[in-house]
Amino acid sequence: LFEAAEIATFTPEQIRSYEDSLKYYRDLKNSLDTAYQDGHTEGERKGIEKGIEKIAIRCLSQGKTAEETAEITGLTVTQVKSIEKNTKSLASKH
Repeated sequence: LFEAAEIATFTPEQIRSYEDSLKYYRDLKNSLDTAYQDGHTEGERKGIEKGIEKIAIRCLSQGKTAEETAEITGLTVTQVKSIEKNTKSLASKH
């Protein structure tokens, strides 16, 4: 209910961003579902996980919160915060 109320207050740009995020999530989820149904190899699963991580990084770089990114990617908030921390750590080294 709170989520629906929050979405109702979005600007047109925020709505587009939200819809893009949903599309990324749905595409990723469909890919994952297909991969697991088809019994892909461990290497393929690792590749899918890397893809999810890249989407999480992209979400975070676009200003999404850890909670929003977790919802979009299917990761836990803890996983997203770990990715965020690692990304910031790598950026500070360069």
